[in-house]
Amino acid sequence: MPEQDPQVRARNFDEVALGYSEDLAVEEATRCLACKNKPCVRGCPVNIDIPAFIQLVAERRFKEAAEVVAQANALAAICGRVCPQEEQCEKYCVMARVNGPVAIGRLERFVADWARENLPQNGDRPQPSPDAQKVAVVGAGPAGLTCAGDLAAKGYRVCVFEALHELGGVLRYGIPEFRLPRSILDAQIESIRRMGVEFYTNTVVGRTFTIQQLLESGFDAVFIGTGAGAPVFLNIPGEELNGVYAANEFLTRVNLMNAKDFPVEGTPLKRPRRCAVIGAGNTAMDAARTALRLGAEEVTIVYRRSREEMPARAEELHHAEEEGVKFQLLTNPVEFIGDENGWLQRMRCIRMELGEPDESGRRRPHPVPGSEFEMEVDTAIIAVGQTPNPLIRQTTEGLAVEKWGGIVVDEKTGATSIPGVFAGGDVATGAATVITAMGAGRRSAIAIDEYLKAKRGTS
Repeated sequence: MPEQDPQVRARNFDEVALGYSEDLAVEEATRCLACKNKPCVRGCPVNIDIPAFIQLVAERRFKEAAEVVAQANALAAICGRVCPQEEQCEKYCVMARVNGPVAIGRLERFVADWARENLPQNGDRPQPSPDAQKVAVVGAGPAGLTCAGDLAAKGYRVCVFEALHELGGVLRYGIPEFRLPRSILDAQIESIRRMGVEFYTNTVVGRTFTIQQLLESGFDAVFIGTGAGAPVFLNIPGEELNGVYAANEFLTRVNLMNAKDFPVEGTPLKRPRRCAVIGAGNTAMDAARTALRLGAEEVTIVYRRSREEMPARAEELHHAEEEGVKFQLLTNPVEFIGDENGWLQRMRCIRMELGEPDESGRRRPHPVPGSEFEMEVDTAIIAVGQTPNPLIRQTTEGLAVEKWGGIVVDEKTGATSIPGVFAGGDVATGAATVITAMGAGRRSAIAIDEYLKAKRGTS
């Protein structure tokens, strides 16, 4: 796929990947063997009929291809950009054994973009009946948006309550514009709004009102899709210093609150000069590449394991390296050191070596005695994971939760311990992928539909 030149894009927030032309899309689509047993679909959490839409692309029937994708995925333009297809649908592609899998994600992006650019986007859509049953969706991230859209398509009145002042959840505050342009996100949300879904921002469920109050105020069911937005810290000395950020705070300031444009925009952000990002997942890559775009002279990924254990997508690693991000592997911070005014100046680290695999299947890192050294840094971004915000579980009596804070759900339906309350996405699984959260939202929409039909039948 055509891309911006690495040296140019490392200093702007424009989208890196430029998308297929029609001819490139058709050329790639003709590689698909249209396998009858559809192994690629097995890896798709929302069960898109992948061979069908790709065959339509190969025949230049782009409108029909977009319709096939839209039947299963209301956020296709987003998934085509940010989902790890190499670990999902493309992993099972038969062509992977020949000369690389068919680029399913890029073709999904192509048909979604083609539809947005070539088909009317403001046509009338069926609206729910005023006396239809009502469902509250808590959280406007990928799980909540998917659940809301699917329920609206089934004829329910859906109200989405979002704590932040803009919609999209992690799609807006966590993923930088150079991977997911805001115009794409806004268009996808608008398509759901046109189905009759009502959105309410600045509404913190658990503070503004509780889950129980939603059920008592006329909602027949509730879906919780509040994600995993609480940061995990290292718990080492100096984390309180100015210049030390949790990755989600750093990315939220830039992505949601436009701190990159301070002082024109009102949110301040310390401009990094020498930046260390601790962690090696997709969030770490996003933070590192964002720091570069803010003008950092040097950005280094600091990771306690080796390259083979890095959880980030291969594409994100490749893009980060192309743009000049450095990697300090088998290294773990042990202390942040500041000046007399409380500003970060250095980071003390220790070398690591790998032992036997741990519960994640990756080799467990162990510190090498006597190997401490220091790095000069004025900004450190901690990207070692997120957990669900505790507010929902603290204010919802009778809601069963895991020891680590996630909501306990039925894997097939998303049903919680409270009748009529469902949950899915990162709030139930911990931090995962966009498409996994969407799959959970879809399964819960089906289960909520069945629950409400049964409720109507007994009323």
